[in-house]
Amino acid sequence: MDMKSLIADFSKQMREAVAIGEKAVLTAWPHEIRNILVTGLGGSGIGGTIVSQLCEKELKIPFLVNKDYFIPAFVNKHSLVVVSSYSGNTEETLQAMDMALKQGAKVVCVSSGGKTSSLASEHKLDCVTIPGGMPPRSCYGYSSTQLFYILHKLNLISDAFKAPLQKAIALLDAEEENIKRDARSLAEKLIGKIPVIYAATNYEGVVVRFRQQIQENGKMLCWHHVFPEMNHNELVGWTTKHDEVAVVMFRNDDDYFRTAKRMDICKEIFARYTPHIFEVHSKGQSQIEKSLYLIHFGDWVSWYLSEIRNIDCTEVKVIDYLKGELAKL
Repeated sequence: MDMKSLIADFSKQMREAVAIGEKAVLTAWPHEIRNILVTGLGGSGIGGTIVSQLCEKELKIPFLVNKDYFIPAFVNKHSLVVVSSYSGNTEETLQAMDMALKQGAKVVCVSSGGKTSSLASEHKLDCVTIPGGMPPRSCYGYSSTQLFYILHKLNLISDAFKAPLQKAIALLDAEEENIKRDARSLAEKLIGKIPVIYAATNYEGVVVRFRQQIQENGKMLCWHHVFPEMNHNELVGWTTKHDEVAVVMFRNDDDYFRTAKRMDICKEIFARYTPHIFEVHSKGQSQIEKSLYLIHFGDWVSWYLSEIRNIDCTEVKVIDYLKGELAKL
């Protein structure tokens, strides 16, 4: 299935992901869980970043995301480590998984197969299997949804996420054509530009996802930052004309009022140095709905960038080259 079809099927994927999560069975753990670590990279890791923000108002214990070979020293028998590797063969994640086992953590895997699933079977670990054969970045719905269910089934969060997920799926179905129209319009305006994406801190995971999609699908460089942190550093960089830069601001009606005011003021500052400033307003009532709306919107923008530029959004030859060189070590 091509990337366009995979993006178009996002709401269907979400429904399938919910069904997988509902059926998942996790074994009990004899120790109190006092912290959570999701370890995963790229399309497999971004779900951890976003879900950690979506759960932060309910979770009573720390939730960290690891995107490296090594895990923190605090990981022990009181830790839940979710190993997220879509292919099951991500070398950094496999090493982190090995460390988590040695440090005595409760390890749960989310994967479509590969070495991760094999190791899970070997060590008698819980493993939630998701459909394989697709680019990891196109399977955000499968991997991220399982995180909610893992936390819920280990009694770390309630089932309060379920209704917003269903509402988000309905919202995506209802808004699909509008999202595609608006996404294409923005993509046309980003051609030949370097996008810089801004949002409030609690939507940083969503912004990172958008940046990654522009980079992988659109084959374009871009960067992101968040409010209010950028007001303490990056803002000072806006002192000269940058016609090549296009600012994209994700706005949400639940942004903290002082953060929203900061964004309004900074929009005026940006306008002194670039004429290319675009606001994207989320839809939905809950943060889950708003986040999934923006994620889907961003995915479509990235695809339209590839279509307009007449490039293959699926290929990642430079990553394949990197892996080939690393394999020589």
